[in-house]
Amino acid sequence: MIGRKRLPVLVVAVLATVACLRESGPGLGELMTLNQMRHAKLWRAGEAQNWSLAAYELDELQEGFDDVVRFHPTHKDAPLPLSALVPKIMAEPMQQVRRAVESKDREAFVVAYDGLTKACNSCHQATNFGFNVVKRPTDASWFSNQDFEVGSKR
Repeated sequence: MIGRKRLPVLVVAVLATVACLRESGPGLGELMTLNQMRHAKLWRAGEAQNWSLAAYELDELQEGFDDVVRFHPTHKDAPLPLSALVPKIMAEPMQQVRRAVESKDREAFVVAYDGLTKACNSCHQATNFGFNVVKRPTDASWFSNQDFEVGSKR
């Protein structure tokens, strides 16, 4: 059984291996799984008012979105190009979180983070991935920031 402390290392190692095996770069699923991890870590950092870590995770999250656009400008299941949708939907919510982190304002961070989460779900809806519902992490377990219930309400 893999301990909780070793799971992040294992996840990153597996994703990196899969990405290296692909000729065209990392898959969309791998990129978004890493972004889900960053989303959760961003919440934990902001909740703890560790603004340096929150800023770091926010930068990493942005890099993940940039990689989605770079490696997957289109996707077979999405009716519109990801290269247009991701920046359009995510830019303003990311900026709101950045402002809250820079001002070290926990209340503004919570509001902005929830707006970012809503934007993630809007992007999933717009790209026919609405079955993938992201939420604010609820506990310290892995991927507590995803709603796994079928037909869940947002």
